[in-house]
Amino acid sequence: MATKSSKTTATKGVDSRIADNKKAVFNYAIEERFEAGMVLEGWEVKALREGKVQLTDGYVVIRQGELFLIGCQINPLNTASSHVTPDSVRTKKLLLHKDQILRLIGKVEQKGFTLVPLNLHWKNGKVKCEIALGKGKAEHDKRDTIKDREGKREVERAMKNRQR
Repeated sequence: MATKSSKTTATKGVDSRIADNKKAVFNYAIEERFEAGMVLEGWEVKALREGKVQLTDGYVVIRQGELFLIGCQINPLNTASSHVTPDSVRTKKLLLHKDQILRLIGKVEQKGFTLVPLNLHWKNGKVKCEIALGKGKAEHDKRDTIKDREGKREVERAMKNRQR
């Protein structure tokens, strides 16, 4: 009896992260999150399986009622096919329901709101992009975030030293 390989069961059954955009949470106050599908080429999916993606500089734009991910860099593998000419910073289309897109258009037109990609992950064997509706943080808000993070670290260190 044949058994399934561990690679196929890992990507189809369990959600797993491919890449995170840590700068997005630091630079933006997240209001809402959405999960969108992605239109990808074959070489991009293979590169994502290897983790060759950089999401930090990515952002989402709305053009003619459709969402597009710009600035997400997927580096092609060295073993890519010779008949394909990979473009690492190709604009990728995001898939959402029409009512969700219309709602996002209304929110983005308000002052200060923008769409940022938070992460890429596998869901049921397909690549999904979690996007967020965010408002840009002011400089003093970023400082508060750093101060809170350092305070939590100090508390954790103190608790760890106390348990010894």
